[in-house]
Amino acid sequence: MPGALFHVGAVALCPHGGQVTTVPGSPRVTVLGMPVASMADQFLVAGCVFTIGTKPQPCVRVQWLAPATRVTVLGMPAILVPEPGLCQSVEQIPAGPPNVVNVQARVTGT
Repeated sequence: MPGALFHVGAVALCPHGGQVTTVPGSPRVTVLGMPVASMADQFLVAGCVFTIGTKPQPCVRVQWLAPATRVTVLGMPAILVPEPGLCQSVEQIPAGPPNVVNVQARVTGT
């Protein structure tokens, strides 16, 4: 499915309002001057307040489930929006999909 390329400057939130930050593995490939995100990158979450009962289970990372099939960044599949992802706690408990609020719309891929 075609979608916009996710990049380092994109704004994404976990389902509980935590901010997703992309740590690029290679900033060599850019779109509008910002590194394009790929499966080799880390997607960290900060500020999540999710709890189960009395035990805090904040989202700490995002695992993208279906990257691009035809677009790669230095050999790794690029991340497209609106492809599915899953926010996870430290114990890898799934907490829902990330909400991409703002992403560049000029460059798309499949």
